[in-house]
Amino acid sequence: MMLHCGQFKLDLTRPRVMGILNVTPDSFSDGGHFTHVDAAVAHAMTLIDEGADVLDIGGESTRPNATPVSLQQELDRVIPVIEALIANHIHIPISIDTYKPAVMQSAIAAGASMVNDVRALQEEGAIEVVAETQVGVCLMHMQGTPQTMQQNPHYQDVVKEVTDFLLARVHACEQAGITSNRLLIDPGFGFGKTRAHNITLIQQLERIVHHGVPLLAGLSRKSVLGQMTGQEVDARLYASIAAATVSAMKGASMLRVHDVKATVEALKVVSAIVDNRLNEMTDT
Repeated sequence: MMLHCGQFKLDLTRPRVMGILNVTPDSFSDGGHFTHVDAAVAHAMTLIDEGADVLDIGGESTRPNATPVSLQQELDRVIPVIEALIANHIHIPISIDTYKPAVMQSAIAAGASMVNDVRALQEEGAIEVVAETQVGVCLMHMQGTPQTMQQNPHYQDVVKEVTDFLLARVHACEQAGITSNRLLIDPGFGFGKTRAHNITLIQQLERIVHHGVPLLAGLSRKSVLGQMTGQEVDARLYASIAAATVSAMKGASMLRVHDVKATVEALKVVSAIVDNRLNEMTDT
């Protein structure tokens, strides 16, 4: 199974790691750390050295109750970083984390080869922007908006409803001319879900993976891990590694993480064990 992102093709027969690069002052974990271009580029190069397969650059926080930023603010934050990374001839795909079609378009023109959209290309014009290119796209589920999503989220069957939404968005993309080998889906842990919803989604991740669309899991340092462990956001490394490992064992094709090196090493163990088990089954 290959994910096509412009000139890049990622082999998804083993789990891949998407390194997070937030160039925002208010992201829930690393807000304010990489707002200057030089700092952002230096951190990106560190993530690549640690084994990141994709860099995900975001210029607007989507944490609960985050304040929206203007189009120009977001462009001013992300485009210089993308241009600087392209000038450094990095060898992995750059993903732009945005729901704004104008940001997608400018980021792709600057060199991004993937779009990571928390609104699953539902904004007017978004699906058309992506369809006119060959970039990859990650479609995420979110109930509500960042300003409302944690105000009493409700589901009858969270796994079914999330799955149905994501498959509908996959179908919409395919109808618009975006081929299936360019698509990832993301259940949106923490985006309009309670602790119980998040845990159920992790427990039953196979129900989503079963449909055959590569899945991205983003649990790194999320509040649900803090609820489980009692740890503050900067002390959730071990919990994040556990969540990434479980997600990979349940079939996730990509993990979106802050702590790349630790995750890469954990996934090497997962892959070795899973591959060995598959070999044993084949031999018998």
